Amino acid sequence: MKGILLLAFKLLVNDKAKFSALIVGITFAVFLMVQMTSMFAGVLSRSSATVLNIGASMWVMDPSVQTIANSVGMPDYVLDYVRSVPGVRFAVPLYYGAALLKLPSGLYQTATVLGLDDTTLFGRPALIKGRIEDIYAENSFIAVHDPEFPKLENPTLGTRFELNDHRAIITGIAKVASPGLFGVPTLYTTYERALQYVPNPRFTISYILVEPKSSASILAIKKAVARLGYRAMTADEFIQMISDFYKYQTGIGINIFVMTIMSFIVGLSISGQTFYTFILENMEKFGALKAIGATNRQLVAMILFQSGFTSLTGYGLGVGLCSLIIGIAKLRLPDYASKITYFNLSLAFLMALVIAAISSYVGVRRVLRIEPFDIFRG
Repeated sequence: MKGILLLAFKLLVNDKAKFSALIVGITFAVFLMVQMTSMFAGVLSRSSATVLNIGASMWVMDPSVQTIANSVGMPDYVLDYVRSVPGVRFAVPLYYGAALLKLPSGLYQTATVLGLDDTTLFGRPALIKGRIEDIYAENSFIAVHDPEFPKLENPTLGTRFELNDHRAIITGIAKVASPGLFGVPTLYTTYERALQYVPNPRFTISYILVEPKSSASILAIKKAVARLGYRAMTADEFIQMISDFYKYQTGIGINIFVMTIMSFIVGLSISGQTFYTFILENMEKFGALKAIGATNRQLVAMILFQSGFTSLTGYGLGVGLCSLIIGIAKLRLPDYASKITYFNLSLAFLMALVIAAISSYVGVRRVLRIEPFDIFRG
């Protein structure tokens, strides 16, 4: 069998034109599949950036909330109730809203404002410049240094601007684990200052951040909050809910799915047609092998080896090309949202195996019908 597979390899690579066409077709099919799904994974990851950056174990919210960005205000008594629930170690409010900034140049820029609990500052970011205590200073805000930071005209400590006609000063520069999705800079301040500076409806608590005493308390906290008419979720559940919203209730998921299927069809059509042509052009060689004693099992093994080798080689090249393009794009385009995950790689690998299987099936059917008599008679 080793000699048969070596012969199959030589037959495959000796026809450089067909071999190159097979490799190129599968490579670009895998590249497109990984690229599309990686973009989607990047979008989903950034859509939950605030949940990841805050780091709370549980979130309490209005039942109508679907994403972090469409928060619905809750009255103050909800916070008091949650704090009284057995199993809750502590609970603090979080303000999430948008404000219009007037930058030093006179230009206007929308920004996301996160108001942290004045007492604990729970969910505060890690500072790279300034001191966290300065957030209590008058008109103090902390700017997040992420891909949207230049939209604030690269402020430094002491930079002044206007926020909804209020004076504001940058007293800290922070870094976060994940940048946002919507291309809007982020500012942190205290909860009370956020309420003073940003126009609000009657209910002002966007979310309640909860830290349970133990994982065993989570279910009881959820039930207690549900009895009040609100919803409590763990951070992972909240992230999953946000992901489901973008997958199933927006056009992003279906568009990425269609593009991935189209990439698969393109790769299948190119590789299938090219491999079938390769089989036709080598019919005499397969017939000669059958005439000198090669069994159908050995011929099938040759076809499977040739198809599998080209598919796996194309898969590796496609993943490598996609990784290279994503790496270059992230260096040049900070807002570029793309993330290669094990799921992306597994999905592309599975589709590459399907391409190999279908191509092999086409070749096997043709080779098994070979009659040595017809080959030599021709």
